[in-house]
Amino acid sequence: MSNSINRRAVIRSSAFGLLAASLPKILFAKTGSYPYANTKVFYRYPSIDDAIVSEVVGVSHFNLDRVKELVGKRPELARATWDWGFGDWETALGAASHVGRRDIADYLISKGARPDIFTFAMFGDEAAVRAMVAAKPGIQSIAGPHGITLLQHVKNGLEREGLTDDQKQRNQKLIAYLESLGNADVVPVNLEMTEADNEKYLGNYLYGEGPEDGFTVRLNMRRQISLGKLNKFGGSLYNRGNQQFEYNGAPSVAISFQWEGEKVVSLTITEPDLTLIAKKV
Repeated sequence: MSNSINRRAVIRSSAFGLLAASLPKILFAKTGSYPYANTKVFYRYPSIDDAIVSEVVGVSHFNLDRVKELVGKRPELARATWDWGFGDWETALGAASHVGRRDIADYLISKGARPDIFTFAMFGDEAAVRAMVAAKPGIQSIAGPHGITLLQHVKNGLEREGLTDDQKQRNQKLIAYLESLGNADVVPVNLEMTEADNEKYLGNYLYGEGPEDGFTVRLNMRRQISLGKLNKFGGSLYNRGNQQFEYNGAPSVAISFQWEGEKVVSLTITEPDLTLIAKKV
């Protein structure tokens, strides 16, 4: 009898122990709070926080040390992808590729990033690029992030200091091949604008009461007007004429500007399912 009682006691004790172990999970399910830490959980958890994703893609343009800090402890971030606006998607590896950062690209690939034709182009890998073009004729005319062409990726791969003669020759051979195709450097129509014309568009445009409800139009490094979130850099605007512009890499998005006399007073963004007006301030 004693042994029977002991077994029942053990069973009850074990069951209570299992219940106790599960209580934090029950608490979490009922309250929505996180019982093990004081940190706030990202609203799309378990998706990785947007701020981390955007930083990884951003620093992959120029900062290997920071890339290593972020990706070293979380290798999944080597495949991070960010939408800079209107579907201008860019991966961390895509960022390194279009600025010719071979060191950052090599590191990201070692951590699981997925190279594509733009990466191989930056590295001057003619065999890989030729094979892809042969498999999918016309692929050479597809632009990469920010509307940067395949041929431009190869040229940007030549701009870094410290390249070996072999690396330079590989890229130069690939440039010659892509130029022979005739359509590896197709850019959108962009009617010329003077500096005085550009100045009239620059400034902030608001469409709501929130602190981020607006856009900033500024000049980018190519001295071309660009549109981004308030006080942030964004994508180039290509002048199609009659105050109509195309955001780079987003053919479904039309951006127009409205004038009163000699002053720009607002802009209108037209997407397939949205029309938004923002007033210049």
